[in-house]
Amino acid sequence: MNILITGGSRGIGAAAVKLFAQKGHRLWFLYEKDHEAADAVAAETGAVAICCDVADRDRVAAELGKLPPMDVLINNAGIAHYGLISQIGKEHWDRMFAVNVHGMYHCIEAVLPGMLEKQSGCIINVSSMWGQVGASCEVCYSACKGAVIAMTKALAKELGPSGIRVNCLAPGVVLTDMCKNIDPETMDWLKEDTPLGRHGLPEDMARAMVYLAEADFLTGQVLPLNGGMVI
Repeated sequence: MNILITGGSRGIGAAAVKLFAQKGHRLWFLYEKDHEAADAVAAETGAVAICCDVADRDRVAAELGKLPPMDVLINNAGIAHYGLISQIGKEHWDRMFAVNVHGMYHCIEAVLPGMLEKQSGCIINVSSMWGQVGASCEVCYSACKGAVIAMTKALAKELGPSGIRVNCLAPGVVLTDMCKNIDPETMDWLKEDTPLGRHGLPEDMARAMVYLAEADFLTGQVLPLNGGMVI
């Protein structure tokens, strides 16, 4: 399969690129600025790294327009902010929606014609458990990820008759760079509040993405990978 993964240079995205590559798929991934990390993932997997900010609609259209039709699109790129809503500011609010919501739209818009022509395809959007239940001090992030869930469900209904499946992964706390700004005490509390007693790993999310890519009779669903923290 031809697979495109956004945010593929590190964290969950890099783990997904590596796992899909091990399974023999043809891979392209987008990244914004970490050239060294992107080059390392590309060298390890044979995937093609493309430097592209998903928030830039014209750039996304130009870059993805050069690629062959995709069988799978994984919208993984995202950014977060932890703090009171009074501290975030309009610039950060707008940027978070530009990446976390508009970026998904831009990538879907770019790959959809090829999927429609084939009457087949799979889109996997990465949300969050906070998109399901909301999180104090993460109002904007929660709002973005809630929008991703709504977009997933609506698209599944719209694109299902064309043979295109759309599903959503809702991770819990995953040990990636996004956690670096959270204090250790809070991280310990989150782990204690998780029934499985640990945080998620990028590899946990990657395995779930493989499942969603292969589950031919599954669409419009939100797969909660949170260790039981949200049930």
